[in-house]
Amino acid sequence: MNKVLVGKKVIFFDVGYTIDYPASGDWMFTCKFNEVAGERIKGCAEDQIRQARNVGMTYLEKNHFIRDEKEEIANLYQYYKIISDELKLGMTSDEIETVAEDRAINMDNYVIYPDVKQVLQSLSGTFRLGIISDTWPSIDNQLRTLGVKQYFSFATYSFKLGVFKPDRRMYLDALQKCGCNAKETVFIDDSPVNLEGAASVGITPILIAANPSSDVDTPYLKIHSLSELIM
Repeated sequence: MNKVLVGKKVIFFDVGYTIDYPASGDWMFTCKFNEVAGERIKGCAEDQIRQARNVGMTYLEKNHFIRDEKEEIANLYQYYKIISDELKLGMTSDEIETVAEDRAINMDNYVIYPDVKQVLQSLSGTFRLGIISDTWPSIDNQLRTLGVKQYFSFATYSFKLGVFKPDRRMYLDALQKCGCNAKETVFIDDSPVNLEGAASVGITPILIAANPSSDVDTPYLKIHSLSELIM
């Protein structure tokens, strides 16, 4: 067992690039999006695509208090419409709806890391496990499909609070749900900024660099797979 877990009672996990990764290599430009609009987007410059993504994400961030998958699909529809409009892709309403629905309900968009189930099963025998994730209502189906939902006792989801990490409310909600002192908890995430948010309320941060872009210098413990927690 990794020494950082000594004296801890609760382990909080991020989901994306911690438990799973996108099948297409991109959370929003899914396999279905690439099937529908991939050829059209090839003519767009990288800075144009980056700007379109920013506009789309700004919309999602401002409209993130979501009650169910129906609202999730509606929000995703607007996101993909923004992408199409900004990049002049000419996606039809039917195409946008198809891509939005697929993003919300097609669980083949997510691939679990090979070691995750074994690690969660092992850790759940000693610790209580929770989630702190920027996500949408389809997350429950996602975790159930991946075969890991049963290992988590509590979860803090951004769409229920209407804010994203590193907003302090995300971590305080997680602490309230687990009922432990922050010093008795750790949080594993692939974003240093999100870990700084956790550290600001006293939660011990762990950077996971399963995604190569997250393999950066950090003052926190860095692991490259969850298996390192039980070695």
